[in-house]
Amino acid sequence: MSEKLVFIYDGECPFCNHFAELLELKSGLTNISILNGRENMTLMSKLLKKGFDLNEGAILLNGDEVLHGAAGLNFLSSQINNPSDALLKILMATFASNQRTNIIFPLLVISRRIALLLKGVSIKLLP
Repeated sequence: MSEKLVFIYDGECPFCNHFAELLELKSGLTNISILNGRENMTLMSKLLKKGFDLNEGAILLNGDEVLHGAAGLNFLSSQINNPSDALLKILMATFASNQRTNIIFPLLVISRRIALLLKGVSIKLLP
């Protein structure tokens, strides 16, 4: 794992915020940067033009490769070997299976949208 990883999440989503915090503080990954997509609109615009919409899931940049949504979670799960947090251990074990990730991920997207609506925040970052 030599490539620099960049995890881009929705900073208004409470679930995304917690996951990003766990990644940064408890994952043991030393080659990861965490970016709030709402604070990086130029990058988000470039990614959206390439077909990667943060509204449809977090984005993981692995060098030149873009992993979106379930694919990004699945890849991260393969990179985190010994997280120091019980919840992160459970999440990584859950998302280690591509099949489980693909089944669960749409529920995460729906949960994010509901949380943002309850907060009164737009679910779309860009028009």
